[in-house]
Amino acid sequence: MELPWEQVDEIIALALAEDVSHGDPTSESLIPPGLEGKVSILAKARGRLAGIDVARRVFLKVDPSLRVEVMITDGAEINPGDIIATVQGNVTSILKAERVALNFLQRLSGIASQTAQYVTRTQGLAVKIVDTRKTTPGLRLLEKYAVRMGGGQNHRFHLGDAVLIKDNHLAAMRALGMSLKDIVTKAKQNAPQGLTVEVEVNTTEEALAAVDAGADIIMLDNMNPDEMRRAVSQISGRAKIEASGGINLENVREAAMTGVDIISVGALTHSSKALDISLELEPQSIKSP
Repeated sequence: MELPWEQVDEIIALALAEDVSHGDPTSESLIPPGLEGKVSILAKARGRLAGIDVARRVFLKVDPSLRVEVMITDGAEINPGDIIATVQGNVTSILKAERVALNFLQRLSGIASQTAQYVTRTQGLAVKIVDTRKTTPGLRLLEKYAVRMGGGQNHRFHLGDAVLIKDNHLAAMRALGMSLKDIVTKAKQNAPQGLTVEVEVNTTEEALAAVDAGADIIMLDNMNPDEMRRAVSQISGRAKIEASGGINLENVREAAMTGVDIISVGALTHSSKALDISLELEPQSIKSP
């Protein structure tokens, strides 16, 4: 699951420009220019790691002479007290990179950790936990990577990935006098070759109309488990079925047990809590210039 580093470097550059472009007068006014030391990046909470290679790249962008040793790789479980990585070299450089590196690491690990909880709750069931496009602007590439590190899968990366007919598309076309079946038929006829057509529905009757028109995927929006089961039973394998809306850790297994193929959860990226990870200087490592 290699990241496209050229794009990641652009994201890192923006983050560093935001934080370091005006210098670090605190470190620069206090710390001797040649002071060297070592820091440890420590897990302070249990979770799933994501973003350590991004964090490593931040340190090296600030100062290529820094020595970063990674002890735990992305996708691994971490526990309080685990040393994820160490960084050695110029102390001022380390402190300049600290916040940006930790911001990436904490944010991505939080997403991976929450995703892993959803995947664990649905263990043993033939369902995929996927994300949505509800991502932080500019960070979609990294946040969707974090979902994969948590054991989830990615839905659309961008609008061009598939045809997904949602409520406002339906409202616009219905205002022109088109039925749901007409709308799906039109989408199937005009969609670029190779793209799937998915339709958001609110009732089993709408789901069946979309299937009859040739939809590849049916999204059951905010349906309760009984309605989901009914839709799954009547669609009977003629299309993939996705459940979305109102699904959380408490009810995700119940939704999965209805027989849907996919469960999409916007909260994986828009509401994940940053995982507690810190950077701590080892005083005994300090070497005066």
